Amino acid sequence: MIIERVSCEINSKNKNEWPFNVPAVAQIVEEELTFTAPITFLVGENGSGKSTIVEAIAEAYGLDAHGGRAGRKYVNDRPKTPLGEVLQLHYTPIGLTRSISPRNRKGYFLRAETAFGFMSFVSGMPGYWKEDITEMSHGEGFLTVLDTMFSEPGLYLMDEPEAALSFSSCLRLIAIIHRLASIGGQVICATHSPLLTAIPGSEILELDQKGIRQVSWRELSLVDHWRRYLNDPSFYLRHILEED
Repeated sequence: MIIERVSCEINSKNKNEWPFNVPAVAQIVEEELTFTAPITFLVGENGSGKSTIVEAIAEAYGLDAHGGRAGRKYVNDRPKTPLGEVLQLHYTPIGLTRSISPRNRKGYFLRAETAFGFMSFVSGMPGYWKEDITEMSHGEGFLTVLDTMFSEPGLYLMDEPEAALSFSSCLRLIAIIHRLASIGGQVICATHSPLLTAIPGSEILELDQKGIRQVSWRELSLVDHWRRYLNDPSFYLRHILEED
């Protein structure tokens, strides 16, 4: 693992401002957030703070909030998010050794909403991939990036990577994430996917209006909803369609 916990200190007058008034973020301010496994998933409804936290960790580590690898020029010249400005990373001994110099930091931030535009821009540049992403589908492009950039020990942040992936492609992503953990990497991923969160040995943190709590895969609300929906879609659809 690269980082073992994150913390932040803020001025008391900022507690009622976004994003510090989001319960999950407020909990980090009060209690810190500890990571107990090489693979951590942040799961929750839209607005629960999972993407905000992943983005801030990326910025604190020196990754561009728009996505990309560690060590990119001009990353530190960009304005950071409010949480990214104050978030502190607490490294493991191995992580500290690997992160002393920004040039030696290894990692990547894959952000679904901005990934394809960024990937198209850097395709063929030194330090990236040779393939032309513009000639691929979003899913194929994602997997090309994952196969190329997620290949050595480092800190890898992902924000809803399943957005562009089919079922079989999600399974390939699971293999990539598992491989990273096995070689000493660390993955922190915000997701809505019951497939990804099922990786054995991963830590699952569920974010809601009460804050952050560690849960098992079977306890996840999204797993319960998907199971019930696939078992009987009409149970959900009749209410939605009647209301519409």
